[in-house]
Amino acid sequence: MSRKASCACGELQVEVSGEPKIVVACSCNNCQKRTGSVFGVSAYFSNGQVVSKHGQFKSFTSTGDSGGKIDRHFCPSCGSTVFWEAGFIPQSIGIAVGCFADPNFPQPKAAAWCASKHEWVIFPNNIPISNNQSFSKS
Repeated sequence: MSRKASCACGELQVEVSGEPKIVVACSCNNCQKRTGSVFGVSAYFSNGQVVSKHGQFKSFTSTGDSGGKIDRHFCPSCGSTVFWEAGFIPQSIGIAVGCFADPNFPQPKAAAWCASKHEWVIFPNNIPISNNQSFSKS
């Protein structure tokens, strides 16, 4: 099975194969600013699962709440952040779940950085919650 994620204008696309290693809802300040929302939902795939990257992108490197580097890649036309590499999950690519535009995409298996979560956000009871980035990466 392959999945294709794209930016809002469709110019930047990433295709991956197989299931994500993990899907995480993250409430860190960086994800809040990246999405313009109160949390981001990220799917992580191993680098070997990347089938193709199509289109030009610009990059922005920042330091995450964990102190590690995050290299975000976004479309220079529409500004959508589509994918990134994060030091806390090496040899992997993170992709914004919303960029898949698939309502049947697997749900998050964990919620991270909940210490900075907006008080009114409530995650389902079956999702483990962490106040930092600690979550199972299996």
